[in-house]
Amino acid sequence: MISQSLDLWSLVRKRPQIDPVDLAAAVQAQVREPELDYRTRLLIRDSVEALRLHWGDQRLAEWLAQSPEGETIEQICADQFDEIGFPSLRSRLMEKTDPEDVRRYLREVGQSVRGQHRLDIAGAIALILSGYLVRHTDDVDVIDEVPKEIRERYELMEELKKSYGLDMRHMQSHYLPAHWQNRLTDLGSFGRLHVFLADKYDVFLSKLFSKRRKDKDDLRAVLPHIDKDLLKTKLNDDCGSFLQDPKLLEMARDNWQILFGEELPK
Repeated sequence: MISQSLDLWSLVRKRPQIDPVDLAAAVQAQVREPELDYRTRLLIRDSVEALRLHWGDQRLAEWLAQSPEGETIEQICADQFDEIGFPSLRSRLMEKTDPEDVRRYLREVGQSVRGQHRLDIAGAIALILSGYLVRHTDDVDVIDEVPKEIRERYELMEELKKSYGLDMRHMQSHYLPAHWQNRLTDLGSFGRLHVFLADKYDVFLSKLFSKRRKDKDDLRAVLPHIDKDLLKTKLNDDCGSFLQDPKLLEMARDNWQILFGEELPK
């Protein structure tokens, strides 16, 4: 698994969605640092206010009471600040999808169906399960087709959707680079399910040709785990059909320019 531990500044700068528990932990870690400058103290104050709005006064008070740094945090929040801080934090807080919850979801499906089934999973959930992405998602993207035995268990799947907030959907394989089947990673068996994950480069490249905001955000979040030279090779070797489509080519050019500040390689 890829470590997702971040300091407070990195957390708010690098994640479009911020898990409140991660934010609270980062605040606690930050206040342990000596000689906090003005902007860092302001960020701490606004982070705590965002948590208050998300959690409510009671849960925030309980967290502060239990935290060894609670008194220091409260002192910082009581300071007077003369400038606008970080108001966007309030709208960015969202509980992340826990990879372990996804595995539990898969086990429940696998224990409830008859016969052996294979799932090839792509999209954001594949990146979350691999540890390359931290955010919320509702979708378990199964490549090409959800097995009939699973998709026709309507009552079961609705119950699991309510329990886990996850919905198993299909995505067409033509949205992935060529030869994606050769690069799958074996996630293991979950009851009667055997699950494979799409390679991070294949998911990354599928998002490179997208104009959706959440795909652009995912590209930026996953970029530190991507080797640029290898990405170029895979782009040229496996994305020929995408590059021949004028609309897809335009989106890839725009996204590449945003990510790297240069023209899409030819």
